[in-house]
Amino acid sequence: MARRSVLFSPGDRPELMRKAPESGADVAVFDLEDAVAPGRKDEARSTVTAVLDDLDPDCEVWVRVNPAGIAADDLAAIPAATAPLDAVMLPKVASADDVRTLDRLLAERGADLPVVALVESAAGVLHAEEIAAADPTTAVAFGAEDLAADVGATRTAEGTEVLYAREHVVLAATAAGVDALDTIYADYEDTGGLADDARFAVELGYDGKMAIHPAQVDPINDAFTPDEDDVAWARNVLAAREEARTEDRGVFSVDGEMIDAPLIRQAERIKERAKAADRF
Repeated sequence: MARRSVLFSPGDRPELMRKAPESGADVAVFDLEDAVAPGRKDEARSTVTAVLDDLDPDCEVWVRVNPAGIAADDLAAIPAATAPLDAVMLPKVASADDVRTLDRLLAERGADLPVVALVESAAGVLHAEEIAAADPTTAVAFGAEDLAADVGATRTAEGTEVLYAREHVVLAATAAGVDALDTIYADYEDTGGLADDARFAVELGYDGKMAIHPAQVDPINDAFTPDEDDVAWARNVLAAREEARTEDRGVFSVDGEMIDAPLIRQAERIKERAKAADRF
C-alpha cells in the first residue's frame, strides 16, 4: 500500500481524528506525543481508544505513542482497539533496541503490530541502518525539526543543515526494504513551498511525507503521484517484462531504452503510487 501522505491529528481532538481518514491521506496518525500537552495525556489515551472503537477508515491508521521509555502507559489503552490499527509510530528512536522494546510491549498486550520508527536525533540518524533493518520496522520516518534542535543546527529554507541526514534515512530504509517517510513542512499555509519540498523528497527517493494539517494532504499526494507520461512508461515496461519472462530474457528494450532490474523496480514503484490515486 502506498504511503504518500501521513497526516497527524492530536489525540485529544476527537473531531479532528474522525475527519482525518476523510482528508485523502494515505495514513492517519493519532498523536499521543508532541501534539498533546503533558497534563492531557490520560485524556488523549481514552479519546484515541474511543475513536478507534468507532472507526471504519478507508486509509491506514497509526497511533504515535510517546518514546520507548514511557510508551507503556499509551499501549495499555491499545489492546481493546487494535482492529482498526495498522501500525504504531515510535518517536525519538535512537537505536534498534527502542524498536524491539516497543515490539515486546505490544506483544505483552496481545497486539501484533508493525512499528514505524521516527528518527529525529543524531543518534537515530547514525543508527538508521539497524533501526530500519529491525524485524518489527515497517517504515522509517525522518524528523528534521527535532534533529536540528538536537544538534544545535539553525533551520533554513534551503534545508542544507539536515540534507545529509535526510538522504541517509532514505538509504537506510531502502537497504532494509522498508518505506522512507519525509519530514513535515512546518508552514502549513505555504502550499507552494510545501509542493516544492515534497517534489524534492520524491527526487531524494522518499516514499511519502508527513503532514500536520489536512490542507497539506493534496499537495503531498500530487507530488508523489506519477504523471501520465510516467504511468504510460511504467505500463509499457511491465507489459514488456511479462513478454520477456515468457522468453526467459532478463534484459529487454522498450521504445529504444534498455530495461533491466533497476528500471523494473522503478516501474513497479510508479505503478504502486499511481494505483493509490486510481491512475493505473
